[in-house]
Amino acid sequence: MADLQDSAVLVTGGSSGIGEGVALRLGRDGARVGVGYHSGKERAEDVVRRIEEAGGTAIAVPGNVADEDEVSDAFGTLLDAYGRVDGVVVNAGLQADAPDAEMSYEEWRKVLSVDLDGAFLCAREALRRFEGQSRRGGVRAHGSIVFVTSVHQFIPWTGHANYAAAKGGAGMLMRTLAQGAAERKIRLNAVAPGAIKTPINEEVWNDEDKRRQLLELIPYGRLGEAEDVAACVSWLLSDEADYVTGTTLTVDGGMALYPGFIGNG
Repeated sequence: MADLQDSAVLVTGGSSGIGEGVALRLGRDGARVGVGYHSGKERAEDVVRRIEEAGGTAIAVPGNVADEDEVSDAFGTLLDAYGRVDGVVVNAGLQADAPDAEMSYEEWRKVLSVDLDGAFLCAREALRRFEGQSRRGGVRAHGSIVFVTSVHQFIPWTGHANYAAAKGGAGMLMRTLAQGAAERKIRLNAVAPGAIKTPINEEVWNDEDKRRQLLELIPYGRLGEAEDVAACVSWLLSDEADYVTGTTLTVDGGMALYPGFIGNG
């Protein structure tokens, strides 16, 4: 278990799915958590309640990550509550799938505005906030940012061109910002989840045939859980990962190993 005691961490998209799992884990690991949400206020407040019931500290933080002013306001809410910001988990995202030649520009922009523009706005705001405050006592890094991307930052995914482009862009955005921020003792990394069992893909893992087909893509033989991702995020935010920056940690049970090649050499 990573030691994040008294650190202040904002988790965007923290009201459900992977973000919910990350927020709960950070609360258990001692962080003071900002559970970011856009439309799911009641869900965010439920995550806050569960963190508090487990002995942690949390607040719900509203804001649309695709809106520059609302991103700034979200960080202000965290600062008002905790006096500082030590880490940010850039997790908020969505999908709007369509066949490649039929995807509308609106569908393209809908995903890019949240998954890529939102990642930039949140990371930029975090860098500004880190540089405007003193380093927390006993902590080696001046601040840490973790992007939640996807195996589709590496793996093409026809019918999901907007999503794959956004996640690929977010991965390179993370590396580029990490390159410039390292000398200021600010770390940026990413986790790239594979097939994680969350409500957004319930129609797949709750259908026996679809689940079986999906498992054929996962050499490790099981779907991931939000906690699998959350444990990695927590570690990357902690001092235990102090010498790690500009890296993407793939959390996918081997999906990125292209299991379709097994036996086909």
